[in-house]
Amino acid sequence: MIEFKGNKFQNDRVLPPIKALNPTQAQYLAALRSSQQVVVLGPAGTGKTWIAATYAADLYRAGQIDKIILTRPNVPCGRSLGFFPGSLQEKFAPWAVPITDAIKERIGDGAFDIAVKRGDIEMAPFEVMRGRSWKNAFILLDEAQNTTVGEIKTFLTRVGENCISVVNGDVNQSDIQQASGLRKMIELIRAHGLPVPVVEFELEDIVRSGLCAMWVRAFEGEGAAL
Repeated sequence: MIEFKGNKFQNDRVLPPIKALNPTQAQYLAALRSSQQVVVLGPAGTGKTWIAATYAADLYRAGQIDKIILTRPNVPCGRSLGFFPGSLQEKFAPWAVPITDAIKERIGDGAFDIAVKRGDIEMAPFEVMRGRSWKNAFILLDEAQNTTVGEIKTFLTRVGENCISVVNGDVNQSDIQQASGLRKMIELIRAHGLPVPVVEFELEDIVRSGLCAMWVRAFEGEGAAL
């Protein structure tokens, strides 16, 4: 049964806790539990996005946060299909499918739809981010390697009180010609000793499938971005 009381979401579904499949995933989960902000890097198929989205859904289910904010740079990883119809939120939605699917798995389709209508789950394109301020929220920036330095600065300065934010990406898969905002963020963390954990997945951490691991290794061996 799905029920909202005030700003709190309640669901009597019993779910197993998120289980780490390797030591790096365990490190990632530990960082999420102990830090307000986490950077997570690595190749496709390592669970970077799934763990963040699932962890956010569990916090929301438990009433520990009021909102889940999802964002990513509007840069396709290939040839564009053209302009999507609809509102800005509707245009942005297809890019967020990997994240929203993970949240739906955890809270259910009906609860997800209600949360979106209430504004508790929000997709926030960079085009409308300036001037915003978030609090009591879990904020996930996916595909961060495709942010510019200006965009990553805008994102990082939106985060307010009682927030957990995850910056997720792979610096080897940038689809932009400018300097990567993700790379700049990592440089600043290391140069200034900022208290932001950087969790790095490797090829051996791929858990999506044997085929995924096989092809990531093949392309890495050719020196091609994947």
